[in-house]
Amino acid sequence: MTGSIPTQLGGLTALRKLQLGDNGLTGSIPTQLGSLTALTELALQGNQLTGSIPTQLGNLTNLTKLLLSTNQLTGSIPTQLGSLTKLKHLVLHTNQLTGGVPTQLGNLTALTTLDMGNAGGLTGSIPTQLGNLTRLTSLVFHRTRLSGAIPTQLGSLTKLTKLELHNNALTGAIPTQLGSLTKLTKLELHNNSLTGSIPTQLTSLTALTRLMLAGNSSLTGCVPAGLSGIATNDISRLGLSTCR
Repeated sequence: MTGSIPTQLGGLTALRKLQLGDNGLTGSIPTQLGSLTALTELALQGNQLTGSIPTQLGNLTNLTKLLLSTNQLTGSIPTQLGSLTKLKHLVLHTNQLTGGVPTQLGNLTALTTLDMGNAGGLTGSIPTQLGNLTRLTSLVFHRTRLSGAIPTQLGSLTKLTKLELHNNALTGAIPTQLGSLTKLTKLELHNNSLTGSIPTQLTSLTALTRLMLAGNSSLTGCVPAGLSGIATNDISRLGLSTCR
């Protein structure tokens, strides 16, 4: 399927699902889709859509899935998406978005997946309000331009199985609170500018199969013995010895 998304779809006000993913669609996302207030799923991923994410999508308060990944979307993430309180999956990865991560996303307490990896030039810090999203199982912000500290509030996300924050410009210490995320299988913090020592609390993460910390050249101290999921070559790249 090619061409643009017809604006006339905005007249189908009883529509529950609009799934147009993985086609060759071009052009912008019609603002008229904001009239489809009965929608529970809007899937436009895997196309060649351009332009910004319409603020009108904030009217779709029955949405549980908003999938816009792998397009060429630009502009900022609308703060209006914070009104989608039934949303379980917000997936925006692989776009060309700019600006900050809206603090209003902290209102989306039904979210289980928040994926903005490789979403473009996102800047600013990770909002502390994301610590409210206690149903999250996957939080992905890799390969953007986020800076500042990793919020200690992320330690409240005890259902997380995947936390990917690598390839950013994050600074400060690795929060000891991440040791509370005992369901994590992937913790990827590599290629940032993190400082301080590696918290011994990370040894509580016994479900880890992938722990990556290399590329943080200012980490100090030693690597706690008993860390799960950390590869030998990752330890060698850190340039730190194992604690005795």
